[in-house]
Amino acid sequence: MFDLGGVLLDWNPRYLYRKLFDDEAEMEHFLSEVCTLKWHHAHDLGVPPEETSPPLIAAHPEHAEMIRAWIERSEEMLAGPIDDSVAILRQLKAAGVPVYALTNMETWTYPGRRQRYPFLRWFDGTLVSGFEGVAKPDPRIFELLLDRFGLAPATTLLIDDSGTNVQAARAAGMQAIEFESPASLRRQLEDAGLLDGRAG
Repeated sequence: MFDLGGVLLDWNPRYLYRKLFDDEAEMEHFLSEVCTLKWHHAHDLGVPPEETSPPLIAAHPEHAEMIRAWIERSEEMLAGPIDDSVAILRQLKAAGVPVYALTNMETWTYPGRRQRYPFLRWFDGTLVSGFEGVAKPDPRIFELLLDRFGLAPATTLLIDDSGTNVQAARAAGMQAIEFESPASLRRQLEDAGLLDGRAG
């Protein structure tokens, strides 16, 4: 069970905002105080930007253009696939291991990304938080995932770059790996007998 952003897709708002801010400290202040991940979490729950942006712009009118950029230029937050992770996914798929995706992602970005990146169509099933109205680390999303795809928690392994999500998955009875790098993930999957040690 793969997370997407941070595991298979290199997503970071800084890829966009380094183009818009000349000062790194100012950018970091903006991302920690204005367009925060807490604010963005509403998008992962399916709340449209037409609802989230106006209150934030009203509170920070001096940053109106920067706030709108989060929505209008969201694809510039993606540097592209994490190729070595995609190679692991390819190898698992080729070996006949069932693979699924569980992602916190907005309803308006996922369809285009699924078309743009063919590997997002390799999964046996995908659950996107924005379409479900529930997001990691809420335990309900793990229950929904297991029920929808008929999976047993004890034999389902989540790969996620968030330690909070990893702990939540384990609390739901699943196995979980906190993603640090493709090389580390490959070693752990080899140790678990899911990969044979040859590059994908």
